[in-house]
Amino acid sequence: MIRLTGVGKTYGDGTVAVHELDLEVREGELVVLVGPSGCGKSTTLKMINRLIEPTTGTIEIDGQDVTRSDPVELRRGIGYVIQQIGLFPHQSIETNVMTVPLLYGESKSTARERAHALMDLVGLEPATYAARYPHQLSGGQRQRVGVARALATDPPVMLMDEPFGAVDPIVRERLQDQFLDIQARLKKTILFVTHDMDEAIKMADRIAILNKGGVIEQFAPPEEILRSPANDFVRRFVGAERGLKRLGLLSVADIGVEEGPVVGPGDARQDARRVIEEWGFGWTSVVDDGELQGWIDASDLESVGSVGEASPKPFSAYVTFNSSLRQALDSIVTSRTQVAVVAHHDQRYAGILTLERISKEITA
Repeated sequence: MIRLTGVGKTYGDGTVAVHELDLEVREGELVVLVGPSGCGKSTTLKMINRLIEPTTGTIEIDGQDVTRSDPVELRRGIGYVIQQIGLFPHQSIETNVMTVPLLYGESKSTARERAHALMDLVGLEPATYAARYPHQLSGGQRQRVGVARALATDPPVMLMDEPFGAVDPIVRERLQDQFLDIQARLKKTILFVTHDMDEAIKMADRIAILNKGGVIEQFAPPEEILRSPANDFVRRFVGAERGLKRLGLLSVADIGVEEGPVVGPGDARQDARRVIEEWGFGWTSVVDDGELQGWIDASDLESVGSVGEASPKPFSAYVTFNSSLRQALDSIVTSRTQVAVVAHHDQRYAGILTLERISKEITA
């Protein structure tokens, strides 16, 4: 756990970087600090690992006051990932990751084994990358090495300052997904800084939106911030598309599904036509013993006696209960059927989602 109580930083010229900040990051939680430039985000991280000494207040990690700790020992026990990465350019990737364990007195063989395990964890095959040097890697690969190095001593706490800000959007999204997968397994206590609200929404268990001077305007889970901004500052910072952003946080399971038009292979042509007319979509799903086969429309029934004699067309895409509502919306607007068909992972039919149903979540 990280707890900041009345923490502030005032420089000699009277500039207040952070004013009496109260903040708590629970054990295993990923909290994101987000706000405009100069609001004290990075200063807060640097005060926690004492790269900058606070002027006021107390900072505790797992109940221990960090100001009473030796700064060097403190930093060795905190994983720290920054945008510039800071790899040693003349050392191999393996040696870069081994650095801190060796400083702690681990044997080379133990440190190397740990380094290889962490390289595997971040998706860098040791046989391929261990002997390479930082200049031989892409920006995204170097960033992954930075994460591996920060994890090398298995720190209970990690500080991450714009860790994915220096790579292109496609690589950035990949790194975010990979880190969330790692966090789901390791459950580190993480304080993460970004200026990007979309990144904050995706990464955070809770978001602290900071104003100038480190003033917290709202501290809440992403869904709550998007649904109920605390004030005009938060509303402006989140942006006009908060309803759409909220769809990325909600899953299909959160709102449920409608039954949808369904026929089976044994249904007669006239029964299938009646289902199509009753639902008014111009088509119906074909489900055989619970399994989704595809869809047919009235033209497919013109020269057949039963549904089984028709040839169901496969859905170009379907969503599952774990899919986000944003994914469901994308399925709706790109599908010829103009609805999102929902199936279980074994392709057993579950129902449908309509644009009208999703739109209620945008405006809720």
